[in-house]
Amino acid sequence: MRLSNILQLGVKELRGLLRDPMLLVLIAYAFTLSIYTGSKAIPETLNQAAISVVDEDRSPVSSRIVAAFNPPYFSIPKLITPREMDTRMDAGLDTFALDIPPQFQSDLLAGKSPTIQLNIDATRMTQAFSGGGYIQSIVSGEVNEFLSHHRTPAVVPVDLAMRVRFNPQLNKGWFGAIHELIIAITMLSIILTGAALIREREHGTVEHLLVMPVTPFEIMASKIWSMGLVVLLASSASLALVVQGWLAVPIQGSLLLFLLGTMLHLFATTCMGIYLATVAGSMPQFGLLLMLILIPLQALSGGLTPRESMPELIQTIMLAAPNTHFVILAQSILFRGAGLDVVWPQLAALLGIGSLLFVLALRRFRQFLR
Repeated sequence: MRLSNILQLGVKELRGLLRDPMLLVLIAYAFTLSIYTGSKAIPETLNQAAISVVDEDRSPVSSRIVAAFNPPYFSIPKLITPREMDTRMDAGLDTFALDIPPQFQSDLLAGKSPTIQLNIDATRMTQAFSGGGYIQSIVSGEVNEFLSHHRTPAVVPVDLAMRVRFNPQLNKGWFGAIHELIIAITMLSIILTGAALIREREHGTVEHLLVMPVTPFEIMASKIWSMGLVVLLASSASLALVVQGWLAVPIQGSLLLFLLGTMLHLFATTCMGIYLATVAGSMPQFGLLLMLILIPLQALSGGLTPRESMPELIQTIMLAAPNTHFVILAQSILFRGAGLDVVWPQLAALLGIGSLLFVLALRRFRQFLR
């Protein structure tokens, strides 16, 4: 093995990447607009939900109920007729449609229990799940205040003192930005290394490499360090300029420790990209194979939902995936300010998984060259 060969072959890969405008656009988008979109579009809380009201009572209590729906949870309610309700729901204009029946106030004052109909568009799953509870609470509160003629504060037997750590403002955008950054690092490292190998095959330059005095180890190592360096530099710039600068997400821990974990993660994922490229016969096949790999990695790694809420079998299986440990490491460092004494198990796991993937990818790469 000669380090000069690995260096020169890596420089060749960087030059090849500079001549591929589509990959350059993908890198720029993944580490800028994609992170911004993920930060602003996490639908965990109700926000500007479209609601319309059919007020068939036209009474003071129904007016109180209509006026109670305000931003930011709901948009300003639209007063519609009963005929418009189904049409607007079918067209997707409203997520919620509230129908207040005639004689609603009279039934309340008579001690009866009138019913209000609430129609929910369940195709908007996140808003439908939480919005129904919000609406029930708002309607119940307004009706109780109307009947008691004053606002009665809720009295609970236990006073709960909340202390929110790591995200005092409960800003969902902080989580979304870091999650998208993790996805971009994993996705781009696999795509760039795989595309570099497939590009060699499609352009016929693999045969040129085989007649040169270089080994399969040198060829593979050059692709790993060059593409890993591109992703590392892009992620560092994105973390400083987009996450901390543009989105103003505070970083609690050591950036150097996070970059160390990123390097180990890139070592594992670039080896994975080499392995997948040797399995795929062409770039379209490589893209289809990526869909089968990336979606489970992103959904089951603990980035979208906590690992503790998953079945134990899934938790055990996903320990073999590098991005499971990278998600734990990134959230611990960037959100909680964890140090080396806390995240060293994740660093060790990434090194072990990366070494195993390197051996498997090198073996497969040698078979591919034969």
